[in-house]
Amino acid sequence: MATPTVDEFLDGIARLMKQKDGAQIQDFLHYEPPWPPIYERMVAELRQTYPAAEHYGLERKCFEALPAHEESDGGGSFTSFVSFVAKYFAFIRDVDVSQLLETHDKLKALLGQASIALSASTGILILPTVISLSRTLSKLAIGLDKRPDLVANLTSREATVGAEEAGERVTLAEGSANLIREAFKKCASERSGNASGLDNSGKPEGRRIGIYLMANVCLKLFFHCRKLRSAEQIFALIYQQSPPLSLYPAAQRTTFLYYLGRYHFANNHFYRAQLALQEAYYQCHRQATKQRRLILIYLITSNIILGRFPKPHIYQRPEARGLREKFEPICGALAKGDIASFRKLTDIDNPSTAWFLHWRILLQIINRCEVILWRSLARRTFLLSGNQGDVSRRTAPTLRIDDVFVLATFLEKRASSIGSEPPEDSTSQKASRGDHTNSIFIFPPTPADTPPAQADDNSEVAHGYIDPDLLDCVEPPEPDLPMIETVESMVASLVDQDLLHGFISHGQKRFAITGAKNASPLVVGFPNVWATLKAKMDDEVPGWVKEGQQRGGGMVMHLSGARPVGV
Repeated sequence: MATPTVDEFLDGIARLMKQKDGAQIQDFLHYEPPWPPIYERMVAELRQTYPAAEHYGLERKCFEALPAHEESDGGGSFTSFVSFVAKYFAFIRDVDVSQLLETHDKLKALLGQASIALSASTGILILPTVISLSRTLSKLAIGLDKRPDLVANLTSREATVGAEEAGERVTLAEGSANLIREAFKKCASERSGNASGLDNSGKPEGRRIGIYLMANVCLKLFFHCRKLRSAEQIFALIYQQSPPLSLYPAAQRTTFLYYLGRYHFANNHFYRAQLALQEAYYQCHRQATKQRRLILIYLITSNIILGRFPKPHIYQRPEARGLREKFEPICGALAKGDIASFRKLTDIDNPSTAWFLHWRILLQIINRCEVILWRSLARRTFLLSGNQGDVSRRTAPTLRIDDVFVLATFLEKRASSIGSEPPEDSTSQKASRGDHTNSIFIFPPTPADTPPAQADDNSEVAHGYIDPDLLDCVEPPEPDLPMIETVESMVASLVDQDLLHGFISHGQKRFAITGAKNASPLVVGFPNVWATLKAKMDDEVPGWVKEGQQRGGGMVMHLSGARPVGV
């Protein structure tokens, strides 16, 4: 039976193949409904003349109409590309977009065939199509991943290419990412052209054009699946084989630097994270408010952990709307060394905690800002009770560690009782103890905590209920408050990190500031946190290929076990 629309379509593809116009070929290949009228007619012809049982006939028609075996300038043939066109016809003939799981599988198979064609020397023709298919597959996979009702009966999936462990069950999104990663590798491993990967005009050539486009699609899926180890492979391959990032369009640069910053943030390399995120923020278009906000959240958090607090004008920008209420109280508590307020602001019951958890920055703030909190507490204690020293008598300014201990203990107790009203009865007193993690150890027990039969017979019960069989072998719990040894160790750690300038006299339990002869003890003894940490770092960010950088030189990307700032 005649198929005039299919014939016209194949004639158009053959013409574009001879013209080597990959972008126009991608425009020809519609695979997302609604279909234009001409495609509706083409689908009808395919279903009538070439149903699923006649797929061999459909392939034969494509090979007759297209220059499958004609050699290209690079010496390869178009065979794999023609097979892809036949696969495309089968896809639009059989796809039912109401069946999302089946659509996902068919789209995945179509991308797999396109990836095979991409590996040929003529792959540049299909590169725009591979990029477009990857974006569509990514969008569909993430959408399905957010619909557990659609995948509830999906008990097993075959292991996809690139699964990290044999037999590992992967989600739809991760399986799609693994397939797209294979196409990305073919772009990054391009060997044609110059060794630098650039043409005579200094622009990326061949499949290298798609390196960052494909990488960004992969990274979006891997971050959605929380597979940072898989994302690490993307960054490592780019760092070894990609042309400089600056040679690619701004949209690709911004997206890649955002994910690179997120990766280093997740691995506790906050200085590297802020370098990548800062550049991404600079290069992001001002009207892209949503994207700038995403970058800004992690950029502000990275800088806070490094002791660099946002200026007030940052919060006045459109993308920073509402961020002042989240970050400014935390910065204030850190600047003052206010342990009580910091504990309250990061407590699970705080209204803002859910927001921090959503963006996955709460634990980093709690754990990594502890150093800044103690440094500020030591500084504030010195202002209140420190010995300023005497230059004429050649006595150094000193700080009693006992004073820091007393103030830290007071603030920890206050943190445990913040938000608690004086209890009217035992029930309300017991309820008030949930305000802080340590409250169960700090507040005295109430009669409701102990069995009535034991309350009068055992004095140990005053510290909390103990099983009668264990009364002779269990010590009553002690309040979980700082000890003098803990505070002394913390001060020593700050000295070791150059966040305090001086030395400790362990016998006298004092911290002495050195070098304060011609300068203020505050300036000398308590150096700026951001300046101190920045001086220890270099500006190299693994994964970010810059101009003049030798690719693959001295690159180490296994960072998951590295020590973070402040440890």
